[in-house]
Amino acid sequence: MKVLLLLGMAAALPFAGCSDAGRQGSADAAPAADADVVFSDVTSAVGIQFEHHNGRSGKKYLPETLGSGCAFFDYNGDNWPDILLINSRSFEGTPGRSSSAALYKNNKDGTFSDVTSEAGLDVEIFGLGTAIGDYDNDGDSDIYITALGEDKLFRNDGKGRFQDVTHASGIENKDFGTSAAWFDYDKDGRLDLFVANYVKWSPEEDLWCSLDGEAKSYCTPESYSGVSSRLFRNLGDGRFEDATRSAGLFDETSKALGVVVFDYDRDGGLDLFVANDTQPNKLYHNEPGGTFREVGLAAGVAFGEDGRARGAMGVDAADYDRSGRPHLVVGNFSNEMINLYHNEGKGLFVDDAPPSEVGRASLLSLTFGTFFFDYDLDGYLDIFAANGHLDPEIERVQPKVRFAQPPLLFRNRGGGKFEPVMDDVGKDLSKPLVARGAAYADYDRDGDLDILVSTNNGAAHLYRNDGGNENSYLRLKLVGQPSNRDAIGAEVTVRGPSGEQWRLVRTGSSYCSQSELPLTFGLANDLSVDNIEVKWPSGQLRTYRDLEPNHAYLVHEEYGLQPLP
Repeated sequence: MKVLLLLGMAAALPFAGCSDAGRQGSADAAPAADADVVFSDVTSAVGIQFEHHNGRSGKKYLPETLGSGCAFFDYNGDNWPDILLINSRSFEGTPGRSSSAALYKNNKDGTFSDVTSEAGLDVEIFGLGTAIGDYDNDGDSDIYITALGEDKLFRNDGKGRFQDVTHASGIENKDFGTSAAWFDYDKDGRLDLFVANYVKWSPEEDLWCSLDGEAKSYCTPESYSGVSSRLFRNLGDGRFEDATRSAGLFDETSKALGVVVFDYDRDGGLDLFVANDTQPNKLYHNEPGGTFREVGLAAGVAFGEDGRARGAMGVDAADYDRSGRPHLVVGNFSNEMINLYHNEGKGLFVDDAPPSEVGRASLLSLTFGTFFFDYDLDGYLDIFAANGHLDPEIERVQPKVRFAQPPLLFRNRGGGKFEPVMDDVGKDLSKPLVARGAAYADYDRDGDLDILVSTNNGAAHLYRNDGGNENSYLRLKLVGQPSNRDAIGAEVTVRGPSGEQWRLVRTGSSYCSQSELPLTFGLANDLSVDNIEVKWPSGQLRTYRDLEPNHAYLVHEEYGLQPLP
């Protein structure tokens, strides 16, 4: 979140760099014809009535601006995505309303029911983000919630309730937690946990800042010291140990807001990209022996192309051009534009956003949640960005920048090119929001991907995808054994008449949020699937055949392939 006091910041940045749409080695080709897609806001119609509370009391505390995230996950194992919405609370000693996270059960008929209380999640904390993962490999999804003060780990008992096991697990993070991700970094079959931490802040240490020298405004992160993010290694008996220092991840200069797990060099080790706010972004390469090596500067992802650290927030990684390499999208502050880092191979990334529609359209946006997904199922990953500013007074000092901002949706046209399509997908998705978290899932199991957006001190929004399934699709839910049960880190390749696609099963990404774990592959007009290949985290390589488009399958590492119930 870049300095608000830089009122004279240029309205545009130079469009330097290169955009080599037809890079060697890319299997890119033109996508199929457009599907006629409309995103409809069905929040009230499906029974979701959630209001985020940011704890504001007129004191302009920094944490008020950051919450909160959201998640799609299957908490009861019925193969229908449920919804988790993270909430904050009033600060100690300040007036405010009672609030807790909210869990909405998918009723399988297009509606949801609030089951927060009966699930044991009506707990008051200043929550910010969440990561979902089966850390004990018992077949049930567990919940980690990041917070200001103390994070929480909730174990799923398999009977519809969650138990707070934070202290028993040995996890202790009492800093300023933001995004988080589960991943098996040491390949022992158990999910470990990375927690991004922001800055050192408390009500007692709050600073006075101002936009105009008179009224107090929200201080920028430059005003506060950084704090190290944390890595917790899963010991396998329900307990974790803090492996931050031993793994080479301790860094008190970081001010982390986003994290994505990916294997950028395809060497089989899960790497980390950490989005830092006004500090250099970090790219941690997974080294032998359970350690990481920071290579962000050499890789070209530490700074913007102007050589400055940006106000980086949300992040995602995926192979959007079928080159076989995962690329990065990073949400930044207003007047900075989104980063679209193309993975050139050999450890180097080049930002393709400045000369592209992605850069131009996002210049004035402040992007928190962002992700790659194939909304029209044409086989090419598109980009969604959830936007919203921090200070309601921003329009008074920067007239071109809005407090509430519409999301952005970029359709992948192939050849490394994206185009804004907000005017083509209905009016609901283009309404301005003070957005923060964002996630996707096929909540109604009709084949296409729907969008969930959380806002700061406002309502959540569920947008149903109508029309994406005009194209063909394939949905895959992976279950690991002996790999971790969630199959986090599994690489999936789908081959069909229109070509080859590759994805990675992972948690985290976006901003403080998590999308569903099952993978959705758009197949365009394909009427058949040649085969799928899965490289499991255990190292086993399996090929599966006899799949049909427009179906969902369960892929079990030990027992093989079967239709998803």
